[in-house]
Amino acid sequence: MVSAACGGGGSSAGADDRPHVVVTTSILGDIVRQVIGDQADVEVIMPVGADPHEFSPSTRQAEAMQDADLLVVNGAGLEQSMADLIEGAGDVFTFADHVELRTLDGDADPHLWNDPHAIAGAVAALGPVVAALPGTDHTVVERQAAAYVQQLEALDTEIASSLAPIAPARRTLVTNHDSFGYFAHRYDLRVIGAVIPSLTTNASASAADLEALAEVVREQQVPAIFAETTQPTKLADALVAEVGSDVTVVELYTESLGAPGSSADTYVGMLRTDAQRIATALG
Repeated sequence: MVSAACGGGGSSAGADDRPHVVVTTSILGDIVRQVIGDQADVEVIMPVGADPHEFSPSTRQAEAMQDADLLVVNGAGLEQSMADLIEGAGDVFTFADHVELRTLDGDADPHLWNDPHAIAGAVAALGPVVAALPGTDHTVVERQAAAYVQQLEALDTEIASSLAPIAPARRTLVTNHDSFGYFAHRYDLRVIGAVIPSLTTNASASAADLEALAEVVREQQVPAIFAETTQPTKLADALVAEVGSDVTVVELYTESLGAPGSSADTYVGMLRTDAQRIATALG
């Protein structure tokens, strides 16, 4: 849902009269660009590799968020450090408003992009919002949005097929923090633990937490611990050392796209790469 909030400072359309759309994360930035194409100027606040749980925008970026013709955010608490800026912006599209949110210990799970089927539904809602921006060709935008929805649904089918051969006993995930709930639910996997037992990376893991998780890994004969490209692997490495057996640490793209030119430099490429790495590690 697009909400109008007080403030915003009016339109920030560029010299070519295209609307200025500001997006918080690199993942959503790629999604929005697929829908908008060249119909708007898109600015992404967080650089590739940034941890959205800890990122704080610069003064100039904060002004861009306030002045945008449309601000696109993830929601569900992901951009907590930007909450006041988002509240004070003008038109805001929140992806979490268009997804059936999962919860963990009563808190909304913000990692909704790990379910491409859910994101396809949110993209279908985003299309008309972008098409209504002054200066855009609504026919072009709506066509691009529809084509991207089809691409995401095809990706969903592809991921399910790539993970299907994994044996039931091996369909377990141990991750760096609780970021793969949506992915696991969509593709019939089980998250049996996280090195940081939290929905954010701001929490910490105690020695007792690692020891308890190591025991679970040994009992379940888990073959891989999935770390994150936006975080050091030292905690995952410590867990492997605690387990004391042949367990592999595999990095996944969890909260940021990969570097330009990598297999994960688009949203589709990111999820495809993650699925392939999971299938290889558990297969």
